Amino acid sequence: MAQKAAKQQAARNASILKRTHLISLAINAVFILLRFFLLRASCTRTTFILYGALVAPALIIQFWFERIGRPVSATNGELKRPGEDLEAKGLTEYLWDVLYWTWGCTIIAAVFGDKAWWGYIVVPFYSIWLAWTTFGRMKDGMAGMAGGGGTGGMATSNRQKKMEKRGGQQMQYR
Repeated sequence: MAQKAAKQQAARNASILKRTHLISLAINAVFILLRFFLLRASCTRTTFILYGALVAPALIIQFWFERIGRPVSATNGELKRPGEDLEAKGLTEYLWDVLYWTWGCTIIAAVFGDKAWWGYIVVPFYSIWLAWTTFGRMKDGMAGMAGGGGTGGMATSNRQKKMEKRGGQQMQYR
């Protein structure tokens, strides 16, 4: 049972990567089939340019996930490295959001045409909003650590409240 968590992480990562690659393959195949073969009359040079430019981030993200998340085994079959957690919070979570949004835009563009790529403009705004809220929480946390308030914000225990109510020993806060 040695390295049980690492083996579970490796199996979970391999499963996630396989599912991600299959979904990406299916979505891009549908786009190519619909836009380049079935709806050929509406396929222009702009379609090629937009498709290449706006699917590139998804391919880069998938390459990055493959690089950090793929488990590495030794030649004897022993697990050397399980890979990073692909379900982690933070940057990984943000990259998954961008990947899902790219897939959605690709499907919508396959069905409705090149104007659907304007939906991809949401990604930079989402990035700005995410950075703003993260910075705001961090700033609020730092203000609390610096002792921004007086003694009114400090929590008192029941014992301290009873002592102060009786008029006994007053608690002095530093």
